[in-house]
Amino acid sequence: MTLNNTLYPLIYMLLFGATVVGLLWWQKRQRKTRLPFGEETKLCRQPGETLLNQVRKSDEEEPIHLLWASCVPALLGLSVLILAARLPKALVLPGAAVAVLVFLVTYWLAARWMARRAQENGNRHLGYFGERIVADHLEPLKRAGWYIFHDVPGQSNGTKFNVDHVAVGPQGVFAIETKTRRKGNARPGFDDHKVYFDGQVLIWPWGEDNHGLEQAERNALWLAETIRADLGERFHVSPVLTLPGWWVEQKPSRQARLARVTNPKGLAKFLPSGSAVLSDKQIAAIAAKLDARCRDVQF
Repeated sequence: MTLNNTLYPLIYMLLFGATVVGLLWWQKRQRKTRLPFGEETKLCRQPGETLLNQVRKSDEEEPIHLLWASCVPALLGLSVLILAARLPKALVLPGAAVAVLVFLVTYWLAARWMARRAQENGNRHLGYFGERIVADHLEPLKRAGWYIFHDVPGQSNGTKFNVDHVAVGPQGVFAIETKTRRKGNARPGFDDHKVYFDGQVLIWPWGEDNHGLEQAERNALWLAETIRADLGERFHVSPVLTLPGWWVEQKPSRQARLARVTNPKGLAKFLPSGSAVLSDKQIAAIAAKLDARCRDVQF
């Protein structure tokens, strides 16, 4: 089999993939049926809506990315090998060595790229599941007259983001950020399932950081300003960071920051624990604005 013949299977794979993509596009264009509901139908966002959409998109793109990642190294290596075969006899062996090197380098880069994509998608799915856990623990508040919203979309300085959960009830408005982190090896003297909050930073089994704290506080400030712009009245928004799967212990500190940290299981008791600060009318007005903002899910 000549070098040119070895390209045929790869070209076939690329053409087959392109044909499938083209057929799907054509079928979508030629579809004569219509949806059973109007295109203006919009649903409210569910827990982890943004992450779930990213996971679905990655899953849909995975076959094409896998096709390219598997074919490109072979195509490049064989192309260089074909060129090397046409060189003067003394340069054929060095050219072949370059072809092998090109193949190995691109093979390694493509494999790492695919592995990184798989890891990122796994992290998104973990985050999505964590937000589902938090949503389940917020559900009992609805029976007490609270309004719960998930994946609230926002934008600041041209950057889009979302607030994982917003709870609105007599005790106020709460912007809840969910961070779902895997457990790892613990330092001596630390339990691998506990995280401490000293009012400033999170003390994990492996070290300290403020992962999620600043984000929760930024989201709360943005939400407070958004509500003020929508209703013409300023309401305080309390930032909360919740950590699914972790036992959270508080370490009292004189210099406490705005954000509070808790396990999701404690939200249903923690949020309504203070004095009532909002009237039924204010709660309804805030909830109506948030519902309008979150009602953007279309088929």
